[in-house]
Amino acid sequence: MNVFQRITQIRERVVGMNERNINLIYPYNAKSDYKYADDKYMAKMLMEKHQVACPKTYTVVDQIGQIDIAWQAVREWKELVIKPAKGAGGKGIMILRQDNGVWLEAGAQVSEEQIFTHIANIIFGVYSFGDSDVALVEEYIHPHPFFHKLYPKGVPDIRIILLKSVPLLGMLRMPTAASNGKANLHQGGLGIGIEMDTGCLKEAYNGKVHIDHHPDSNRCIPGLIIPYWEELMALAVAASKCFPLNYMGVDLVIDKTKGPMVMEVNVRPGLGIQLANKQGLKQVIDKIMMKEK
Repeated sequence: MNVFQRITQIRERVVGMNERNINLIYPYNAKSDYKYADDKYMAKMLMEKHQVACPKTYTVVDQIGQIDIAWQAVREWKELVIKPAKGAGGKGIMILRQDNGVWLEAGAQVSEEQIFTHIANIIFGVYSFGDSDVALVEEYIHPHPFFHKLYPKGVPDIRIILLKSVPLLGMLRMPTAASNGKANLHQGGLGIGIEMDTGCLKEAYNGKVHIDHHPDSNRCIPGLIIPYWEELMALAVAASKCFPLNYMGVDLVIDKTKGPMVMEVNVRPGLGIQLANKQGLKQVIDKIMMKEK
């Protein structure tokens, strides 16, 4: 097979950004409905209304003058997460843990003044392209012990892309030392492909090449099976049905006590999931359409 044939073959299987927008996002989602996914607070309210499991929201801060009062109401928690409602790509997320009265982020001490400044920056729109925003303070997720086999730090999540509530592709987004405990691929996390029928993990993609082990723990990845796989798939479908969106990504987590939960949803899920799976979205959609005929 020459290089031109190879390029043609890739184009027949893989969805690029422009094609994703023109053939998937625009025809299947009304622009007026993007807000239901773009605003994490609005998304959570919808899911809670439909009794879809998601992390508990302790408080919402939308005014600078509310920061101190809101903080006094949540500082009793030993662990919590502060995030912008309209942020993207994991930006603006602060994961805090309290140790002997001292707040820590990624092991480094953080003052309450720094926390207040971070919340103010969220409200000012620093992490949401300049638009005014609100800060969500949520419960911290304790990952299921399964993930500790791969890497003990951070919170991994599972992204499922769905079309008309039919799961297409999935990947496990796994934190690394380079990503500072964040699961986002563009921050240094791993994208690990998943066999959709079984929840069995494939190789991992580190942004450059495919590898069969975690770069920090050196734990072999292919063959491991994600727990609660059937429940996760059912939860992703249930979450998708809460929204007036037909093409979307659903990000799930597994808490060691509460089990599967929806972390957030995305109307513009990234296309790296194809690299993680070595499989194109066109390929998957064509197979599903053939089954429906």
